Amino acid sequence: MTNGNTPPTDEQSIDLTLPEYYLNRELSLLEFNIRVLAQAKNESLPLLERLNYLCISCSNLDEFFEVRVASVLQMAEMDPDVAAADGLTPQEQLDRIASKTHTLVDEQYRMLNEVLLPQLEQENIRFIRRSDWNEQQRQWLEAYFNNELLPILTPVGLDSAHPFPRILNKSLNFIVSLTGKDAFGRNSARAIIQAPRALPRIVKLPTEETSSGSYDFVFLSSIIHDFVALLFNGMKVKGCHQFRVTRNSDFFVDDDAIDDLLHAVEGELAMRNYGDEVRLEIDANCPSETIHFLQSRFGLPDNHVFLANGPVNVSRLQAIYSAVDRPDLKFVPFKPFVPKLLGRKRDIFAAIREQDVLLHHPFESFMPVVEFLRQAAMDPNVIGIKQTLYRTGDDSPIVNALIKAARAGKEVTVVIELRARFDEKENIGLAAKLQEAAVHVVYGVVGYKTHAKMCLVLRKENDVLRNYVHLGTGNYHPKTARLYTDYGLFSCQKELGEDVRRIFVQLTSLGKVTKLNKLLQSPFTLHSGLIKMIDRERDNALKGKPAKIIIKVNAVVEEQAIQALYRASQAGVDIKLIVRGICCLRPGVPGVSENIEVRSIIGRFLEHTRVYAFSNNGNWQLFCASADLMNRNMFRRVETCFPIEDKKLHERIMNDLDYYLNDNSQAWLLQEDGQYMQMQPKENEESYQVQSELLNIAIQ
Repeated sequence: MTNGNTPPTDEQSIDLTLPEYYLNRELSLLEFNIRVLAQAKNESLPLLERLNYLCISCSNLDEFFEVRVASVLQMAEMDPDVAAADGLTPQEQLDRIASKTHTLVDEQYRMLNEVLLPQLEQENIRFIRRSDWNEQQRQWLEAYFNNELLPILTPVGLDSAHPFPRILNKSLNFIVSLTGKDAFGRNSARAIIQAPRALPRIVKLPTEETSSGSYDFVFLSSIIHDFVALLFNGMKVKGCHQFRVTRNSDFFVDDDAIDDLLHAVEGELAMRNYGDEVRLEIDANCPSETIHFLQSRFGLPDNHVFLANGPVNVSRLQAIYSAVDRPDLKFVPFKPFVPKLLGRKRDIFAAIREQDVLLHHPFESFMPVVEFLRQAAMDPNVIGIKQTLYRTGDDSPIVNALIKAARAGKEVTVVIELRARFDEKENIGLAAKLQEAAVHVVYGVVGYKTHAKMCLVLRKENDVLRNYVHLGTGNYHPKTARLYTDYGLFSCQKELGEDVRRIFVQLTSLGKVTKLNKLLQSPFTLHSGLIKMIDRERDNALKGKPAKIIIKVNAVVEEQAIQALYRASQAGVDIKLIVRGICCLRPGVPGVSENIEVRSIIGRFLEHTRVYAFSNNGNWQLFCASADLMNRNMFRRVETCFPIEDKKLHERIMNDLDYYLNDNSQAWLLQEDGQYMQMQPKENEESYQVQSELLNIAIQ
């Protein structure tokens, strides 16, 4: 008996390590970006939101090349014959990536030029081409060029005394073709202009001075292109074309040779702008001779060269969202709900003593987390605060509260992850700011990123020290808390508090791993604990007992976990995976994974919660975590996975999971071939969107 699902197969006859049972990680990530781009095509969404999704898909692709393609290129050089779990060699992966990314980029520009820009123009939001400038606009733009651009642009003529300059990662550049001689009689056929990053990539035309509309814009590249001759007095400009180079931005820190992690990260950070080239984007109108010249300079093959039918950095159009005051073209704003139990005037410690409290961001406000630390900073009974910080954002109220606590004489310890990708510079500055306020700053454990999201407040109550904790699935970042879905738990359970305290001791001092009461922790017990619970569901199914698994994460990559899920599926366990991004598990394979459904939710908010739920013969076990099912989360990071034991909170999260599994509009189902199919309401069935439902619940 196997719960009415497909009967179990002879597991011994199927080798679950075979490549045909796995999807390629890099191609799966590109599939996620295709789903993001589909939001830009969704005409039911507000127009400026659609433009925003297009920009997100472009910035996602930038990071994909900076990190993932760079990694595959390095592997192709180091070990060209090694195969990924799906059997593809590095070069085979690069070939498939090239095919998919060229198609994706072509579609991005088609959406921009043929769909979004014309629709924006209908709404009187215009990007005016050089050929359409009126005389007033041209005069104003020429003055803008002379006053704002000319003084800071530095053309570099290419000759024996001026070699090809070092091009910054993702910077806007122009290659200029010239004839004639300069003031020194030099005859240089080409020059390079690098646009400083401080310059805005989109310039708004003033209405009164140029007879322009309220929202008329010009691309910086158009301005430079039109007036570039003013930079080359006495010479003739034959052509001017924009280009951009993407470089390897995933730096390497040798864990075995580190004396000072801060200095090691600072040293690598300085080199990020000049990593190996991985992609060249260039104006589609550029002559083939110039394309080949640039291509040879950067040493890139044809399939790493992308012709841009528009600005080479479409993601810069994201600035339009805040520049245009058109609420009718944006999502209806909402105010996150603050539970009465945690209202600003309440004693937050008294509230947590009453019961565990769960917050679901962004539907519920992040402010109680800030208030938790604010009250801790002012409370004379609080003697210490311990906090992990991975990403915090600018002028963080969390950081300000920690500084106030330290200045109030409390013992404040902060574990900062210096190697949070693309936030390294900010975190180095954050560390210095905290240290100036006498906060004890620790950089975690060399070789393991500290990705756990946890805060511990030690409070003296009637001569007894009580631990108050906050554990979360997302970062302590107020801005992203309005954009990402995450869970956060407040508790003063004794065993949970003791577990968090022990993990902080691990991070800040030396010593053996201590056994935890309730938390699972990577790199020690999380992976084995999850595998054990998956295997328990399999055993229950084989015994004819109810068996079901629901997992909601951002990625499923780790092979041992995938194989455990395959074995559970073979035994008849009903498995539902809600995976936002990468999924290397291949669902629907006969005899292996026909009992596994994989869905991805793409909507207004970025799905970021990590939840692991196991039916446990009717006695459901439920965990939230900072970790995805990835090798790095299980073995190379410090992560926490915490149980939800309060009956009401347990029921609430299980209901949320049901909402996600009932979505028939924002959900995409993963097919056996690795592609995704967007769900549509059936005939006579109403559209159901989980994020809209959760938003409505919060508003009501």
